[in-house]
Amino acid sequence: MTDHHYALHLTWEGNRGTGTSGYRDYARDARLRAEGKPDLLGSADPTFRGDASRWNPEELLVAALSQCHLLSYLHSAVNHGIVVTAYDDSPVGSMSQVGQGGHFTSVTLRPRVTITDPAQVDLAREIHAEASRNCFIAASVNFPVGHEPVIEVASA
Repeated sequence: MTDHHYALHLTWEGNRGTGTSGYRDYARDARLRAEGKPDLLGSADPTFRGDASRWNPEELLVAALSQCHLLSYLHSAVNHGIVVTAYDDSPVGSMSQVGQGGHFTSVTLRPRVTITDPAQVDLAREIHAEASRNCFIAASVNFPVGHEPVIEVASA
């Protein structure tokens, strides 16, 4: 077993002068930093008084699942001899709020993959399951991560 560690720094930037003196008195803005990377500006979902122009944790979770699946899929494609020339995804996540808390109920990835060999379309679709099993993020969540892949063949 190999352990990996990830470090970052988060700074709350939402003190408007009176801190958390009231629910409407502070901003939900934060700045995430990691060595050698551009800052990531975060906030809460606008429903929870956040700044819609900044990334919220829920979007970041969906993005992490999408990117992890991409990387796992590309690895599986190489292992199966499938040449992928393009990949994009438009994932969606669903969350249920219960009182002050809540939880994700599902995320659906909708990857559109372009490959070079028309004989490999079925295999290219099938390896999404393998990629999902190999995705560290998907293996870490307690809700279903579905896949609605579309496989296209690159025109000559």
